[in-house]
Amino acid sequence: MVFRCLVLTLLLTLLPASLVSASPLEREATASSHPGRALFAEHCATCHTGSVPKAPGLEMMAYMAPGALARVLDEGVMRPMSEHLSSVEKRQVIAYVTGKEPAAEQEEPALLWCSPTPGDAALASTNTVGWGVTPFNTRAYTRELSRLTRDNVGQLKLKWAFGFPDAVRARSQPLIAGHRIFVGSQDGTVYALDRDSGCVHWRFLARSEVRTGIIMGSEERAGALLLFGDYLGYIYAVDPETGELSWENKVDEHPAATITGTPALHGNDVYVPVTSLEVASAARASYPCCTFRGSVVAYDWRTGERRWKTYSIPEVPQQVGENAAGVARFAPSGAGIWNSPTVDQERGVLYVGTGQNYSSPTSATSDAVLAIELATGAVRWVFQTRRDAWNTACELADRTNCPEEAGDDSDMDIGAAVILAKGSDGEEYLIAGQKSGHVWALQPDKGEVVWQRKLGRGGMLGGVHFGMAASQGAVIVPINDEDVQLSATATGSRWNGEQRPGIYALDIASGKSLWSWPAEDACEGRPLCKPGHSAPATVTDDLVITGSLDGYIRIHDLRDGEILWRHDTVRDYATPGGASARGGAMAGGSGAVLKDGLLLMNSGYMLVHHMPGNVLLAFELAADDE
Repeated sequence: MVFRCLVLTLLLTLLPASLVSASPLEREATASSHPGRALFAEHCATCHTGSVPKAPGLEMMAYMAPGALARVLDEGVMRPMSEHLSSVEKRQVIAYVTGKEPAAEQEEPALLWCSPTPGDAALASTNTVGWGVTPFNTRAYTRELSRLTRDNVGQLKLKWAFGFPDAVRARSQPLIAGHRIFVGSQDGTVYALDRDSGCVHWRFLARSEVRTGIIMGSEERAGALLLFGDYLGYIYAVDPETGELSWENKVDEHPAATITGTPALHGNDVYVPVTSLEVASAARASYPCCTFRGSVVAYDWRTGERRWKTYSIPEVPQQVGENAAGVARFAPSGAGIWNSPTVDQERGVLYVGTGQNYSSPTSATSDAVLAIELATGAVRWVFQTRRDAWNTACELADRTNCPEEAGDDSDMDIGAAVILAKGSDGEEYLIAGQKSGHVWALQPDKGEVVWQRKLGRGGMLGGVHFGMAASQGAVIVPINDEDVQLSATATGSRWNGEQRPGIYALDIASGKSLWSWPAEDACEGRPLCKPGHSAPATVTDDLVITGSLDGYIRIHDLRDGEILWRHDTVRDYATPGGASARGGAMAGGSGAVLKDGLLLMNSGYMLVHHMPGNVLLAFELAADDE
């Protein structure tokens, strides 16, 4: 029954890669006959099915890299509990939990390793570009930095393609630093790649999927460190020259805590957003829903020393009754922070958006924008769009843990990073986008509403999903408006209104429409192909660059939305190591990264019902003599 719970609660997000293409019944039948199932039930289930609060459940362990779990059993905290198991039995447990054999039992992936060239990384902090580009999360590149213009973008040619081994999605946005590119992967590996050839300088093994972008802190006396988070809620600091671990921290002791938003840097501090997957655990009627609270944690990026931790919900969850199955019910809970913090040095604050509550009653900080003081972590102001509560039980036949506030349109999360940008009037505005399809402009000092627009119908995956961009007084808003069904028995759509996927440009100062580009239907019968835009946009002084769930990269003219260049990523690619990789849908918080004529883009987003893929594509402006 353990795997049955896993299938039901994690149907959308947590299935092991090796089982993701099978039907639910096939997955359950495969797991029920797996030799590791009985071993897990006998030796692991007592602690890892909810009875020990800090022990991660099967839902979370499904995201662990097999090699990382093997190290925990052989050398880590679980060694006393597993030393009586044989090596074969350990491998069987690992394969059952993760859906994959331990790395030691697999062939080494076909990677092209770089020749040693010490000191070639040129890792000055001024020489890096990554997730938000600026501390304001505008995702905007200058013409000088990108070297891409409306006149030369047609010269982009594929330079190389890097395939992520054992992956069906690619959603860690790369960092360009000098001659190196740093990027995470689904199996928990972080790679240091060569900018020119895609060869591998080194790799680092995290415990689980690295979904966040990679960022880098640097100063003369402390050197440089790469910073990123994983799906088990660990923040890592790694030497960019060698890949050696400098420090690591667990950001939250809740067993379902995770990091999906890219951390943000300011001065000597790194700010880490924390959310959770307890929203999926709540699908079980036997689960005491819910006890997680979102947070931002500040660390000294050089040492890992914690500065402060601020919860999105100030109250500690308390028991507020029992559910219909007689299991304790807790509140307030939820308000996870999925997005990358936006740093406002002038006002001394950072801004984050929160998600919904998981249980009733709701709090005043769910589906909200929070302004948090950089120095102390104190909350300066809160803007809430609407109180909302939802968890996965609301999508299943057994709705025991579904909160009473959950409605047909309860997808109000602010999952995309909040943007701080100047309008054409010279004033600064905070721009926040919701999965409901709403876009809000707020006054940064107090969070007062300046304007709001509803561009899409909205839905579980947006509306606005992973990110907007802003340049030249315009905010660029990708809209997804996709129908999603978590339950195999569900029919129709639970969202009302016309679907309007596409790209929208709004005037930052007024909210007025500048132009719109309704998504074209380029799927032509491809399985799992969707026309929506879930991935974050990227902009330059001239261009808008987007990736779509249909597998296309499109570059629009910032002035009017005209398409200037497109590339269909859904194809096979030869990789530098001689293997092959394939493109697919694009989403998951990873957008285009640009520098000196180079354009990087991940392709592949298997989330049960999207096109899988496992490739990082590097395009570059062709030389004049080509």
